[in-house]
Amino acid sequence: MYLRLPPRIKVLEALGAIADGRIKIIDEHRAQVVSSEGDRVYDVYVDVSKGQVYSNDNGTKYRGYVGYPIIALLMIKGVIPFYRDVAEALKGIPWRELNEKYKKYAIVESIVKDIARKRGISPSYIDLVISRVMSKLKTLRLKLLPSMPS
Repeated sequence: MYLRLPPRIKVLEALGAIADGRIKIIDEHRAQVVSSEGDRVYDVYVDVSKGQVYSNDNGTKYRGYVGYPIIALLMIKGVIPFYRDVAEALKGIPWRELNEKYKKYAIVESIVKDIARKRGISPSYIDLVISRVMSKLKTLRLKLLPSMPS
């Protein structure tokens, strides 16, 4: 199964996860990503040469889109663009708390953009970053593996 493009907010969640230091690289293809609340650990696998990925986060596993743990690992590997300035502005954001409270990614994105604006990053720049990352993701055609390769 090929994964769909993620909701826009997942690009920002990936940047925040990197800034928060929640990604632990295991080897060339594998990593573990700790959730924003620290209570979950996602297993992630990326092999860009084969176009194959795996992650046990909800978005990837149950909704069929490229989840933020995969996006974060692709950024770390240099496959898709990483913007340190935006990532730094997204440090410490309680993603799951916001997503569960507001139930609409557009509302959460607006709140997150406001936080970033107060930290010196304009909403229009964030839109540009999301657009660039989504464009690159679209070219990858990532196929979800049924389980984590050993």
